[in-house]
Amino acid sequence: MKKTYTGSCHCGAVRYEADIDLATGTGRCNCSICRKNRHWGAMLQPGDFRLLAGSADLGDYQFGNKTSHHEFCRRCGVHTFLRGDLPSGSSYVSVQLATLDDASDAELAGAPVQYCNGRENKWEEAPGETRNL
Repeated sequence: MKKTYTGSCHCGAVRYEADIDLATGTGRCNCSICRKNRHWGAMLQPGDFRLLAGSADLGDYQFGNKTSHHEFCRRCGVHTFLRGDLPSGSSYVSVQLATLDDASDAELAGAPVQYCNGRENKWEEAPGETRNL
């Protein structure tokens, strides 16, 4: 069942609301940016995400095929979410679960995790090693 969570960067300049059903799963990836940012995300439909504050404080980083916008707070550097388009053409938002302000430890610990092999561009497969993600 979806629940509305609030989230923010470390300094509080960027704040958002997101309707997330953690029971449907979360994701970790071994691509270069997800590994460096330790991204653990919940993928949402764009309508389930609302930026409440901080649009002027957001930086945007893109690389590779530039289909994803890795947004971060320019004040404190925290990556709060990313936006992008799937090969199917549908848009998504992936919220960095570590930036949720009101998710309990139990809720996060109970969320299933799916691993993606982004390093080899095999998004539907889990990488051989996931303990480091």
